Amino acid sequence: MPGGRRRDRLRWSKIYTFARFWPTVSGDEQASFQGGPSSSRIVHCNQPQLHRKKPFKYSSNYITTTKYNVVTFLPKALFEQFRRVANIYFLLTAALSLTPVSPFTPVSMIAPLAFVVGLSMAKEALEDWRRFMQDMKVNIRKVNVHKGEGQFGYKQWQNIRVGDVVKVEKDQFFPADLLLLSSSYEDGICYVETMNLDGETNLKVKRSLEVTLALDDDEAFRDFTATIRCEDPNPNLYTFVGNFDYERQVYALEPNHILLRDSKLRNTSYVYGVVIFAGHDSKVMQNATKSPSKRSRIEKKMDRIIYVLFTVLVLISVISSIGFAVITKDKMPNWWYLRPDQTTSLYDPDRAALSGVFHLVTALILYGYLIPISLYVSIEVVKVLQATFINGDILMYDEDTGNHAQARTSNLNEELGQVDTILSDKTGTLTCNQMDFLKCSIAGVSYGVRSSEVEIAANKHMESEATGDDEGVYGSYEVELDHEINFNSDNPRKPAIKGFSFEDDRLMHGNWAKEPTADTILLFFRILALCHSAIPEPDETTGGFTYEAESPDEAAFLVAAREFGFEFCKRTQSSVFIREKYTSSEDLIEREFKILNLLEFNSKRKRMSVIVRDGSGKIFLLCKGADSIIFDRLAKNGRMYESETNKHLIEYGEAGLRTLALAYRVLDESEYSDWNAEFLKAKTTIGPDREAQVERISDLMERDLILVGATAVEDKLQKGVPQCIDKLAQAGLKIWVLTGDKIETAINIGFACSLLRQGMKQICLSTINNVVAQDAKAAKESLLLQITNASQMINLEKDPYEAFALIIDGKTLTYALEDDMKNHFLNLAVNCASVICCRVSPRQKALVTRLVKEGTGKVTLAVGDGANDVGMIQEADIGVGISGVEGMQAVMASDFSISQFRFLERLLVVHGHWCYKRIALMICYFFYKNIAFGLTIFFFEAYTGFSGQSVYDDWYMLLFNVVLTSLPVITLGVFEQDVSSEVCLQFPALYQQGQKNLFFDWYRIIGWMFNGLYTSIAIYFLSIGMLYHQAFRSGGQIADMAVVGTTMFTSIIWTVNVQIALIMSHFTWIQHLFVWGSVATWYLFLIAYGMSSPTISGNAYQILLEALGPAPIFWIATVVVTAACNFPYLIHKSFQRAFNPQDQHVIQEIKYYKKDIEDACMWKREKTKARQKTKIGFTARVDAKIRHLRERLNKRALSTSQAIEE
Repeated sequence: MPGGRRRDRLRWSKIYTFARFWPTVSGDEQASFQGGPSSSRIVHCNQPQLHRKKPFKYSSNYITTTKYNVVTFLPKALFEQFRRVANIYFLLTAALSLTPVSPFTPVSMIAPLAFVVGLSMAKEALEDWRRFMQDMKVNIRKVNVHKGEGQFGYKQWQNIRVGDVVKVEKDQFFPADLLLLSSSYEDGICYVETMNLDGETNLKVKRSLEVTLALDDDEAFRDFTATIRCEDPNPNLYTFVGNFDYERQVYALEPNHILLRDSKLRNTSYVYGVVIFAGHDSKVMQNATKSPSKRSRIEKKMDRIIYVLFTVLVLISVISSIGFAVITKDKMPNWWYLRPDQTTSLYDPDRAALSGVFHLVTALILYGYLIPISLYVSIEVVKVLQATFINGDILMYDEDTGNHAQARTSNLNEELGQVDTILSDKTGTLTCNQMDFLKCSIAGVSYGVRSSEVEIAANKHMESEATGDDEGVYGSYEVELDHEINFNSDNPRKPAIKGFSFEDDRLMHGNWAKEPTADTILLFFRILALCHSAIPEPDETTGGFTYEAESPDEAAFLVAAREFGFEFCKRTQSSVFIREKYTSSEDLIEREFKILNLLEFNSKRKRMSVIVRDGSGKIFLLCKGADSIIFDRLAKNGRMYESETNKHLIEYGEAGLRTLALAYRVLDESEYSDWNAEFLKAKTTIGPDREAQVERISDLMERDLILVGATAVEDKLQKGVPQCIDKLAQAGLKIWVLTGDKIETAINIGFACSLLRQGMKQICLSTINNVVAQDAKAAKESLLLQITNASQMINLEKDPYEAFALIIDGKTLTYALEDDMKNHFLNLAVNCASVICCRVSPRQKALVTRLVKEGTGKVTLAVGDGANDVGMIQEADIGVGISGVEGMQAVMASDFSISQFRFLERLLVVHGHWCYKRIALMICYFFYKNIAFGLTIFFFEAYTGFSGQSVYDDWYMLLFNVVLTSLPVITLGVFEQDVSSEVCLQFPALYQQGQKNLFFDWYRIIGWMFNGLYTSIAIYFLSIGMLYHQAFRSGGQIADMAVVGTTMFTSIIWTVNVQIALIMSHFTWIQHLFVWGSVATWYLFLIAYGMSSPTISGNAYQILLEALGPAPIFWIATVVVTAACNFPYLIHKSFQRAFNPQDQHVIQEIKYYKKDIEDACMWKREKTKARQKTKIGFTARVDAKIRHLRERLNKRALSTSQAIEE
């Protein structure tokens, strides 16, 4: 047999208490089944060709996450472009430019529009091409597929069909949803990692039907045929209903028989399976949603501004057309030089109304410069360059994986600066799946001298207060990423042994045998080594063992037991072997413990037990679980250490550690025999009450326990996660955790990353147990009552330091997300400091994200690393994928990708803040300069009888947006920094400027519009006033229209470029080059244009060298007009900085005068004052710890003073 069987021939159905027997249903008893959304799918195993034609025609295994394809790109991309109202307007004007009413040539109107739309579409195509290439990386993966006659060969994933028999090897992903037929284990079991589906890293045990165990090599599939009748494709990850028709027998199928796409085969050499669901029919893809077309809020608001400008445009065009009609009717007959006897319908005194209508179209085109056509393309260019800087940020580069941050779309850069709520996955996103055994309590004595991260931070703060350091002001502790608290790789606390950070000589090196409670300590170590379901794997490099455990806690306990001298080394069908070494000088003693029963851990039981028989024949029940559960089950004589242990558990919890209590019970042979008979009877029961009966019988045994002690492990998050969450909390962001993991694990992670802390009131929403369809109404009523009571409790709370955490499981969330409940749930959730949703499906993650997005109306960001996170990533306003080591599905569906959660801090607080402010200033400036420019044309029209004649040369108008003012505004959008990246991180509260939209609210927008209006008035009337009443040159010549237009245009170029220089807070040589270079370019153009042939330059022939240059009034007008236009803005900014400065103004002044260097205490004080009071995060947790320590010190001082007085 190729591959052979594994040496570990464990029949897990005999070990696991809650494992089901292989169910078999004869063909006479049942030929159909009920369940699932719809149950009509028929799969012919090993006959994929039957599914290529009707009536089957099942989906292929090809997947795509792109927004476009070859057929849909052109219509969809054009739709995306013309969703922008400005583009619709310019499309209409381009069409009208083909008519005689246009004041401009068609090319001058069509070419800019084609350039803008074409460039944007090219960017969309490039970004979607990248998505396509990432999809293809998945589609072209290869797997072994049965080709016929017992021969297997490799096929690409995209070519796999329903009915194919595939052979998946160790550490490979499953290419589709498969029915497990057999594996390298004799029992047909295999280990599966479902991290990409539900976020859990602990291995799941899957098993095949007993009838297919013989299909254990390639040749066995030569003549294999069977039929599967099952549910239709659906997104339910945890359910499956179907029948397997094989050799005239029908067997019931369950979820344990199914291997889902994108989960990974672990610790199993190979498995054989048959494809049930392929491609987009697979459950993971059913949970995915189509790539949405996302637009930022600023872009949507920009459309509304354009509506306003378009209204102004129509208004002045109507005024212009009415004025033209009146003048045409009343005055044109008297203007003989216009030859009123030779008119057309465009200016006919006899049909003045019709002429006015035609002039309305002319005016709509003429005043079109109020709407900036280059705005969109400039923003596109700026966003692409911003994305380039994000991609190249070396401080978001992960050396371990070699991955940079990546902006997969540049449409949402500014949204990064306005995020209100972050919805995060847990496993692989917040955690790195590593637990460290740190402390323990045995027989009422606490062991372990190392401190947790929370304890270190609190002690450091108390020391700073004792020394009188300014930084030690109450509640002002600030977590610094790089120097205040450093948890990086050079941290001396980093354990030498993975999973074991314990230090205490009283227990190490066999010294525990000298303790007065050595017998209890021995039992404690044996519970660690025996009470688990792990499997040892030999490690050839170290000669020891690594452990494949169902949870990181179990692995940490086994490592701890090994270091204490109790090494778990072997598991057989019925026994566990432990190598014990009591002292450093003794030899190893291998002991065998017979496993009689194993009672699994689950979220309802909150405990795990194992019943063993030792070498002397004694029977023990060894139990570990949540302290509240264990303490309730203690015997009267088993509470000897309860008080001390409970005190230690509280201390461990305050230190941010995960705790479990350990207990045992000695069983009589007769007592065990009676219980085991009842247990086996319950275990073999067929029916829906089977698990309830097993649990009831188990509960009878897990009583009258004797407490041994407790463990405390430190949950190892990804590097920098607590600090990142702390900074994000100070920046005003709310953080929700949505995880497929169990409640206890999620809560412990919440404590580890400081989303939860000791003393925080937990609101746990749950439904009635074992709810059936008829009780759904009662469950909803119960949930509504819980929500109402919790909301009242929050509203009545008077303590300003009190914080609430909302915890809800997926079953309850199903009811909470219904239409009549979701608003009540959301109102409660937003009033809580943190929210944790557990056991949620990928679809529920997406629904919660949609609820927060639509219910709050604020920007949401979803971050995750697995395929189970794709739905919420696509649903959120911004999706961030973690490019870890497990799959790329989240990254493929995301808008931005990072390799570590901690980089989210820099992505938002630095790049988000910069991008938001840059885009906001850029758009406001764009509207300002176009209003300033466009209204001067209107004023000239009114001055010249609404003639439809532009005061500016056509070339001037073409160059205004494209060349002369485009590059400075692009540098503003790319390089502007109100503060440096270091200051952004030191003052995270600056981020709230984006959340409050301070730089793009209507007050600021209208202010810039009025600035543009004032500028246009000043430019027009000052220029006309200075040129109208006097000779222009020394020879007595007066200014003609070309001179007036060129003078006004020169003033505009100077004014808008000086204005953008005043806006900028951060200058580089590039900005100087483009700002002043644009002005210089204008003069160079005038020289070159004037020197061209008169047939090209027309009235502008030699206009600078011969007309304007020698005239002092031209230069005086330029200086006066520029100063007059920018002086009010300068006054406004000076007044604001002096009397009502914003946060960045204060920081800029401190930095400019180098006060942060000269007066370090003042700089620290400013940072402390700027820190926001938060209820979550590492700082809030440390503050809570400090308040607790102070209370204890005050109580101790009070009791001491009372004792002295007595």
